[in-house]
Amino acid sequence: MATVIYVKNYAPPKISVKEILRYAGSKERSREMDTLLQECIKEAEGKLSYKVCYAQFPVAVLEDGVDLGFTFVRSKSLASNLKNCSRCILFAATVGVGIDRLIAKYTVLSPTKALLFQAIGAERIESLCDSFNREMQEKYKAVKPRFSAGYGDFPIETQKDIFVALECPKKIGVHLNESLLLSPSKSVTAIIGVCEKKDSEEKQGCFCCEKTDCDFRE
Repeated sequence: MATVIYVKNYAPPKISVKEILRYAGSKERSREMDTLLQECIKEAEGKLSYKVCYAQFPVAVLEDGVDLGFTFVRSKSLASNLKNCSRCILFAATVGVGIDRLIAKYTVLSPTKALLFQAIGAERIESLCDSFNREMQEKYKAVKPRFSAGYGDFPIETQKDIFVALECPKKIGVHLNESLLLSPSKSVTAIIGVCEKKDSEEKQGCFCCEKTDCDFRE
């Protein structure tokens, strides 16, 4: 039976100024920065879209890797994330090309605004993924933290298989280039494990990532 790929449009999630400033690397807030940020947020309004495509696949954690239904992956970190899962939700999300255009525009006109638009884009796509994650949590009750190709030893090359499985260009207009970069840039692909019983000690967010030297780690 053919895999069913679902597509959903979301309303804009609530904006977190704190998260935007964290992505911008701003250690201290000032009236001037707040004013500039609000100008950027207002300019970005109406230029962003919030789209997700997703599908469900069976999962089998084996001795030599993980069978994801649409591909086989050798990854200890992914195997650990999907422990006790019999299926997963594979998804791709994007906030569209509008934010990329604003970043390109202000890279020339105002590097500070370009930085803020980068941060706004990062906060927007993460907020969209969080919204989708919560929806899957409500639907399936016991789900694992989302896990993306490139985390730990999960090969970034798996993006090629993900794009085939989800038909990302056709479904939500997201493309993958030869360097395995996503376009629009503020786009994400990830796997959410679905299990029978939630682990009470399950790590969430940055705490489930092995990259402890990341500038954006909480």
